[in-house]
Formats: sequence, C-alpha cells, structure tokens
Amino acid sequence: MRVAVIREKAREGVRKGGSRARAGLGYLADRIIENAPRIPVRDLATLRRQFPGLGPEQLADKLVAGAANASSTVGAGVGAAAMLPVPPAMPAELAAEITGVAAIELKLIAELHEVYGLRPPGNLRERSAAYLASWSEERGIDPAKPATINAALGGQMKRELRQQIMKRMVRNLPNLMPFMVGAAVGAAMNRRDTKKLAARIRADLRKNQVAWDELPALPPLERPAQPLEMGDVARDPGRKELGGG
Repeated sequence: MRVAVIREKAREGVRKGGSRARAGLGYLADRIIENAPRIPVRDLATLRRQFPGLGPEQLADKLVAGAANASSTVGAGVGAAAMLPVPPAMPAELAAEITGVAAIELKLIAELHEVYGLRPPGNLRERSAAYLASWSEERGIDPAKPATINAALGGQMKRELRQQIMKRMVRNLPNLMPFMVGAAVGAAMNRRDTKKLAARIRADLRKNQVAWDELPALPPLERPAQPLEMGDVARDPGRKELGGG
C-alpha cells in the first residue's frame, strides 16, 4: 500500500509540479535526443556474422534477450537510491537509469528494424530521429508512411519529439523507481518493460517484413563520431547480444 501511495504521489508531482517538473523531464528528453545519434547500431550483415545460422525471429529473440538483461542490470544498479524522483529533485541515479534504459531500447529498436529488413531511409541523424519517434510512440516505423524528418532535428520536429518523449517518461515513471521496492524488483520491472516494448515493435515490423533474400544491397551503417559506450550503460561490457556496434 505504501509503495502504491508513493507512486501515485510521484505521478501527481510530475503532473502538477509546474515548470520545474517539466524542466526536469525536458532536460532528460533533450539528453535522450542528443544521445540517439551516438548509439552504435549493428547492421544486418554484422548481426548475421555474430549470430550465424539464425533466422530473423531467432535473431530478434537474441537481441531482445540481450537488451532486457541489460536494462535489468541498469535497474539493479540504482536500487540503493533513496529520494523521491520528482524533477528537478531527481537523483542522479534515476536520471542515469532513464537515459541508460532509453539508449538500450533505442539500440534494440534500430537493430530490430535491420533484422526485419526495414531500415528507414536517410542519414545517421535522420534514422536516429525515426527511431526516437518509434521508441516514444512504442510503435514500429511504417515504411508506407515515412515521417518528415528534419536532418538537423530542429524546429517543429524536435518540439513534437520532445513532447512525445516527456509523455512516455511521465507514463513510465512509476516503473522506473526500483529504489522504492528494492534492486531485484527494479531489475525485473525494467526487464519486463523492455520485453513489452520489443513485443509491440516486432508485431508492427512483422506486418511489413522484407525477407533477407529479397532485400536490396544496403550500405554498411556509418559509425557515430562519438559512440556511446554501451557496455558502460549496461554495466556488462561482455554481453554479446547487446553488442557495442
């Protein structure tokens, strides 16, 4: 009962906290937007080399398992935090968890699009914007409805994306509070939420899936200029399923 009450207060605090609360969440949304182009993504050729003999569904299962384990590691790592996370009084541990889980899930979304033969068009920044929209809406990218993406990720697109990300963070905030229920439960919650997100994305991608032998030749994905160290994010640098790029 106490946990439920605190969760509701946290949600209410974010909802009614006014400009300071919005500024705290807005800062995190901006960090996620800034990090997105730095996330190393493995293209289909790389994934098939790393996981030989697997079909699309088996390969996707491997990626989801790796991401779920990584996000649970992030959740367990901040289990000792002891403050109510109503921005801007959000403890650094929780802020790191939100941005860390977002990076893990964005990488997963990008690589699932590779596996299902649905790489969005555009350069690194444009694809990153598409994956951000996919993450914030918890939907796969529909190739029949290409988004109008500003290459500089500026103007109206950035404002809309920022609002979507903030809405998702507010909606999921009670699930990002493992310190209230212990590290083990926090890890399980993050694992569950990442798997749930992946299931939604995969259901959308299957509707438009392109078989590997029907894919046109695609260039290798460019590497970010300053790639995020995903091993540091997940606190498990040896995890093959998550991969560094």
